[in-house]
Amino acid sequence: MPTPSSGPDDRSAASAELHALASGYLFTAALRAAAVHGIADHLADGPLTPDELARRSHTHGPALRRVLRLLAMGGVFHEDDDNAFRLTPPAQLLRRDVPGSQRAAILMLTDVFMWRSAEGLTETVRTGEPAFETAYGMPFFAYLDSDPAAQQTFDAGMADLLGRRDNEHLAAHCACPVRGTVVDVGGGRGGLLRAVLTRHPELSGVLYDRERTVADHVLDNKELAGRWRVETGDFFTAVPPGGDVYLLKHVLHDWDDEHCLRILRSIRAAMAPGGRLLVVETVLPPGNEPGTGKVVDVIMLMKLRGKERTREEFAALLARSAFRMTGIVPTEASASVIEAQAV
Repeated sequence: MPTPSSGPDDRSAASAELHALASGYLFTAALRAAAVHGIADHLADGPLTPDELARRSHTHGPALRRVLRLLAMGGVFHEDDDNAFRLTPPAQLLRRDVPGSQRAAILMLTDVFMWRSAEGLTETVRTGEPAFETAYGMPFFAYLDSDPAAQQTFDAGMADLLGRRDNEHLAAHCACPVRGTVVDVGGGRGGLLRAVLTRHPELSGVLYDRERTVADHVLDNKELAGRWRVETGDFFTAVPPGGDVYLLKHVLHDWDDEHCLRILRSIRAAMAPGGRLLVVETVLPPGNEPGTGKVVDVIMLMKLRGKERTREEFAALLARSAFRMTGIVPTEASASVIEAQAV
């Protein structure tokens, strides 16, 4: 039986949805402008008119008002009856000096290396090749190595995205022994390792990553004194041996399957049978179910050669690396803890 055609009202609503999606880049650009010019910081003490905001932020008042008015449509800032703008809960997180600030994350997500990658997504869909590499002529991590300012933008943004609160939530779901050694492979600045060691006072830890990345680690505090060390190297070839538990947070999604297998096999080579691996990653939900992982997956597509994965894909990767997946633990953060055991 044929499906009845939609009426004019349905078509109008569908058109409006498409137009909103197509113009989404304008909200992105407006959000970046607000973050770059520190607008939220200037509103910390209360509402201001666009002209006063412009004087304090050294911007153009009429242009600023138009941008803020657009952002207010999305709930970032609010225009009062007297035409002054004030902070909303999302706008509060654009401030530099608040707990959970996302300003650095916004600056990273709207940086030119993201814009140029998104611009090339059409060609990526045709070829399967990362748009970033086409635009910049090199892989993303090689680019970061060549540009200290971009590396700083990326590191600060990731620190905001994967903030302390997320690490505390994740640590609460990382099953660790009372005593022993935890090795955080590709652990960045050590935020998750710090949270794990804080939660388990008789554990010791090893932070393992590239030398440049661990230079600004966050482990040097009195509470953790004498319980950690930093090692540097290449996780594709080897990782520190002798750990009782190995952590791998937001590493596998950066890489294609073959590179993931190299990482997992180097970890497996450092472990005894029965050793435990905790993989912190977003697990893609099935079908049309929404999830931030589906957004991040497209970022991986256009910028790197990695991807977000389903439960079945993680199980297959682990099995090919001599691990057995034993469970997936959801957390309050966007990621889950995938538990595996060396076989």
